[in-house]
Amino acid sequence: MSIYQPLADKVRPQNLNEFVGQSHLIGKGKILKKLIEEDKIPSMILWGPPGTGKTTLAKIIANATKANFVQLSAINSGVKDIRAAVEEAESYSRLGTKTILFIDEVHRFNKAQQDAFLPSVENGTIILIGATTENPSFEVNNALLSRCKTFVLNSLMQEDIEKIIEQVLKNSKSLFKIDQKIILNDKVKKYLANLANGDARSALGTVELALEFATSDNVEKNEIEIIKDHIEQAFQKSNLLYDRNGEEHHNIISALHKSMRGGDADASVYWLVRMLSGGEDPLYIARRLVRFSSEDIGLANNTALILANETFAACQKIGMPECGVILTQCVIYLAKSKKSIVAYRAYNQAKADVEKMGNLPVPLHIRNAPTKLMGDLGYGKGYKYTPDFENKDDAKQEFLPEELRGKEYLS
Repeated sequence: MSIYQPLADKVRPQNLNEFVGQSHLIGKGKILKKLIEEDKIPSMILWGPPGTGKTTLAKIIANATKANFVQLSAINSGVKDIRAAVEEAESYSRLGTKTILFIDEVHRFNKAQQDAFLPSVENGTIILIGATTENPSFEVNNALLSRCKTFVLNSLMQEDIEKIIEQVLKNSKSLFKIDQKIILNDKVKKYLANLANGDARSALGTVELALEFATSDNVEKNEIEIIKDHIEQAFQKSNLLYDRNGEEHHNIISALHKSMRGGDADASVYWLVRMLSGGEDPLYIARRLVRFSSEDIGLANNTALILANETFAACQKIGMPECGVILTQCVIYLAKSKKSIVAYRAYNQAKADVEKMGNLPVPLHIRNAPTKLMGDLGYGKGYKYTPDFENKDDAKQEFLPEELRGKEYLS
């Protein structure tokens, strides 16, 4: 029984000459091209949107370098796999051979997993190449990030996508095992390239699926023409632009947050549905709504925090798709609610004072005095128990450290 191999994997470039795009990194005289050609690969993070060539570049390095190459996926690998890779690298190191450890989706590793290979990166036992669609500043440990060079891959240009499609069509007989000629006119090709939005994998997946629709429509013909309708049908089955694992993730959650802050319930619902349709974890959104209810609504409507917390609990209980409407209800409520940043501002101002002034001493009269010695030293002396005073003015006393007396965070 043959194993299915996606088209994107079948046509994956094997060397830099076949690679399309990212000329700022691998164009003539560019840094990554030089490092590959001179076999001077440092530990690096390849950061970019899906379908821009991160895995392909890593495999090209594997073909070009003289190092032992080990590949792991953060989706299905754990600390045990990392340790095994490190042990293998140590064995090769004793033979004078360096090891490149390629980790796809490196952002999915937690701190403990990232820490497992950090010492080996530090001492040079392994050269790490991590591929990520997430901003490494958010997802990769600072200690690890500081020991890696980050290369940013851009979304492919429309012309790049068109070139990749053309290469596929030139080799269509061997790729698809068919005798019929495949026709894709320039207008439809440009439409597909634009629809792919810089993602070569998405474009190739759409071509592969569109060909199935086109073949069924041209069974007895000598040519198979892929038309716009075939592309649209195929693309509907591919992923909606949201890029849960990339920068667009941060852009859209920002759009949701700011739409709610601005009181635009319609825009808020739209951005919410964009996230859910793109496969976002509803609990991630629910956590952000809990935060929003205090950060932006706060004291203007204390019920908002209760509703957001209950929304989070409901999403935990029933999951998607049922919890979509629950999130929508909460988003509309938060968008329409009055806003207050008093608590948020007070927290940030107090935090700034703590960071600036350090551990200021607690005034003696409000310190706890559980022992005689502490009482003798004046702990708790002069403290006024407020409920005992009918006239609250008589109970006035200082609660802040001397250096902050008179400070108002709620002004």
